[in-house]
Amino acid sequence: MKTLASFSAFVGKTFALWVILFAVLGFVFPDVFKLVAPYIVILLGIIMFGMGLTISVDDFRELGRRPVEVAIGVVAHFVIMPALALLLTRIIPMPPEVAAGVILVGCCPGGTSSNVMTYLAKGDVALSVACTSVTTLAAPIVTPFLVWMFASQYLPVNAWAMFIGIVQVIILPLALGFIAQKLLPQLVRGATPILPLISVIGIVLIVAAVVGVSKGAIAQSGLLIFAVVVLHNGLGYLLGFFAAKAFGLNLYKRKALAIEVGMQNSGLGAALATAYFSPLAAVPSAIFSVWHNISGALIANYFSGRTDDAEADTAIAE
Repeated sequence: MKTLASFSAFVGKTFALWVILFAVLGFVFPDVFKLVAPYIVILLGIIMFGMGLTISVDDFRELGRRPVEVAIGVVAHFVIMPALALLLTRIIPMPPEVAAGVILVGCCPGGTSSNVMTYLAKGDVALSVACTSVTTLAAPIVTPFLVWMFASQYLPVNAWAMFIGIVQVIILPLALGFIAQKLLPQLVRGATPILPLISVIGIVLIVAAVVGVSKGAIAQSGLLIFAVVVLHNGLGYLLGFFAAKAFGLNLYKRKALAIEVGMQNSGLGAALATAYFSPLAAVPSAIFSVWHNISGALIANYFSGRTDDAEADTAIAE
């Protein structure tokens, strides 16, 4: 078990490399990973069940302790990323399926990778976790509404079906994981060390499946989609940072909100796009999964060496 836990920790730390590797494998061996495509929703449900096993009441206490700061992060996330996605689809010509996919990933909740990157950046991890938790719980309402509002001009959007789908693939597995954590605490504690491995396996298989199914489209317009994803992600970090600064938050908290805004639950985006749009619409989410782990590590490394007096005081106090 110790060996498996050590391997799980190693895989978790090298997550970005595994995502890149399986994206390449999905492109080179599309027929193999096409077989995984029908199970994308199930894989995401397993990932969210694992998140439910680790989520705690303490994650939501930050909402009570610092409601304004959490609200800033949540609102910034659901305003900045969808608005950027809409802007990019307006100024950069792209097929309707790709445009809808860009908007969809922009309307997704925060990804749990943001919590890890915030830790590496020496930012406010508690604030990051609270924002991720709240955006995830708000996703069944907010994500379908925003997708309907912004993406209907490109493809038909069934917001009600998307709401049901998010409840099934996000909220229900989260709730089951949380219940299992309370009913079987010893078993869950024993399984916790291998959860990173399970999450990484789920994400890389989702990415490889989307890439495999969409190989032709990626070969034709992959560079365009990659450029859009890089711009979307990078501007998300930048505007998230300055939104936090505009509200007077110190650098410690600005790091958390910059990363929280810029990183998305792109696995959810890929699952929703595959289920309700088309495989091509899932490509922006798949590329986002690859890129945001690379850019997140880079920005975390940049942020980790930068502190200010207010940040140090806050870190000590919390």
